[in-house]
Amino acid sequence: MAQSFGERISELLIPPVMKFTSLKPIQALKNGMLVVMPLTIIGSLFLLLANFPVEAVAQWFESIGFTPLLMQVFSATFNLIGVVACLAITYNYVKASGHEPFVASIMGLCAYILLINLTVTDAETGAVFPDVIDMAWTGSKGMIVAIIVGEFTGLVYTWFMDKKIVIKLPDGVPPAVANSFSALIPGAVILTISMTVFGIFRIFDTSVMESLYSALQLPLQGLTDSLGGALVIAFADAFLWFFGIHGSSIVNGVVTPMLTANSLANQAILDSGLPLTLENGGHIVTQQFLDNFIVLTGSGVTIGIVIYMLFLAKSSQFKTLGKLASGPAVFNINEPVTFGTPVVLNPILGVPFILTPMVVATVQYLALWLGLAPLYSGVMVGWTMPPILSGFIIGGWQTAVLQLVCIALSALIYYPFIRTADRLAFADEQALHAKHEALREAEEALEDHSGSRSTTSEPA
Repeated sequence: MAQSFGERISELLIPPVMKFTSLKPIQALKNGMLVVMPLTIIGSLFLLLANFPVEAVAQWFESIGFTPLLMQVFSATFNLIGVVACLAITYNYVKASGHEPFVASIMGLCAYILLINLTVTDAETGAVFPDVIDMAWTGSKGMIVAIIVGEFTGLVYTWFMDKKIVIKLPDGVPPAVANSFSALIPGAVILTISMTVFGIFRIFDTSVMESLYSALQLPLQGLTDSLGGALVIAFADAFLWFFGIHGSSIVNGVVTPMLTANSLANQAILDSGLPLTLENGGHIVTQQFLDNFIVLTGSGVTIGIVIYMLFLAKSSQFKTLGKLASGPAVFNINEPVTFGTPVVLNPILGVPFILTPMVVATVQYLALWLGLAPLYSGVMVGWTMPPILSGFIIGGWQTAVLQLVCIALSALIYYPFIRTADRLAFADEQALHAKHEALREAEEALEDHSGSRSTTSEPA
């Protein structure tokens, strides 16, 4: 049987994509950024309490001295995501290589801190305070350096371990002691290289952090913070999922550092006392833009399929699937839909599956750009937070209404396509039912015929 176009594309696309995603640096980046997620969610909760939406409650928190405590938690989480990312990326890289990862991650941390100018200058007096870690560079502004240092440390450390260029101790030495001594040579090399890089940048009266932030991170944040960037993110996530590849995992691993940095840059504007507007440098495309809209109710914004199945489906298959998928869809889990309908490699549903998140991204972008809904601050929620509620938390009632609009758009876009799939499934069920009926009637006729023959053959 000849292969379909989708199957041929799948065979061409999946192997190189899977090979790319299985690379140790990519796996380390993806798994490392997952470690950052709990910090952002917990920090967002305390930030939300510190900026409680009820003014009277917010003023009471401030009057009793509770607000500074809440902001302390926010600073201790969001302002350390660069440090945590570097640690986690190094850890996962070395662990995937089959070596003891803890000491290596500590080396990565030291290499990261080494690249920061450990002085702070008072803007008013010009006084220089030594031996101070500027937390501006341990958070989102240091994310690019964190990724580079984490990957570099993992690579160098693994190379030394694989080549067995380490200090070996006798077999009877406890593993903790042996691992510490094994890390001496690769650790010394890693920190020496970091020191050299720091010294080179210091000659030009700058730092690695400042230079890479200006040369790489800001342009990358700008690329993601555009309608084109949002459309690429929406397309890539759904396109990969259509071929059965976990698109969210791949896309998040690439764009989460930049989108999180955009969210924290917005929060920094609010913290400075300025209104969060585009004129003041606010960003539109943030982590909330992705988590709470582009993948609203799951990749492909498949809530439109679930709505049709629940209220309009004719086929028993889709009626049953709609009931099973509705619960997970509320919490943005749509694997029952993508694999049960199925959407994966389904030429009928592939078009709306890719189109819907792109339409949602466009509508959301225009709503924020026109000021119909507020830009997102540093408040984030977990990706399993139900829609409408998540919208209210991250942006107030305007954002909740915007999510409702996007859900309605999903239902409208999917309707003609899922209706066609439903009709085909219903026709198949009717044909199967007719076949079973014909078979049953044939069996009954055969039984009647056998019975009448046995009756006529009995002796008088």
